[in-house]
Amino acid sequence: MSEQEDRPDVAVVTGAASGLGAATADALGTAGWRVAGFDLRPAPATALGVEVDVTDAAALAAAVDRVERELGPVGALVTAAGVYEILPVEEIDDARWHRMMAVNLSGTALTCAAVVPRMVARGRGAVVTVSSDLGVGGSQGDAHYAASKGAIVGLTRALATELAGTGVTVNTVAPGAADTAMLEDASPWRSPEFLATLPVQRLVRPEEIAAAALFLIGAGTAVSGQVLSPNAGATI
Repeated sequence: MSEQEDRPDVAVVTGAASGLGAATADALGTAGWRVAGFDLRPAPATALGVEVDVTDAAALAAAVDRVERELGPVGALVTAAGVYEILPVEEIDDARWHRMMAVNLSGTALTCAAVVPRMVARGRGAVVTVSSDLGVGGSQGDAHYAASKGAIVGLTRALATELAGTGVTVNTVAPGAADTAMLEDASPWRSPEFLATLPVQRLVRPEEIAAAALFLIGAGTAVSGQVLSPNAGATI
């Protein structure tokens, strides 16, 4: 039996109610996974929607308990929950900084902490975090966001190193600007001037980022600690 055929078929996706999380949950469901969607809002297009705050460690542990009780062992995790805003650095106050870090970075770390030990105990599993092209290259007006997403890259590589040999892989998808509701109509990333700089002349589609996540989930234990950037050619 191959590694792919022997996989558990339950996946957890955070931020599953909209955007990239919803696209990833849909792609996993189409591929045959039973998907549990974690979000502050209902995620109806999943086998099990759980309303949970990813910054709450106790609530996450209870949510994972529920998933494994109702659906079975978790074999894949995609941490797509996140927040975004553009602000010049002098306008980033303590509250905005801590919210960005709490949701994007701590939310990722806490979700991994709730799921990964179970995967390690079973000797198999795939984690895909969601960072950002901005966390790799930076950008004007995104200091707190870029810092949170860059830290996710570091977290991913550290976990991949720590878990090497356990049967659990940890990789990250670092998308470029994506065509989701997170980008307002007036966002500079939607401007004709920016789009003209991209080889494909358009934003990345959520389903393309979801496809990258599914690739990493199915890539096997030889692929871990990697950064895959579906970014419409913004960084080559």
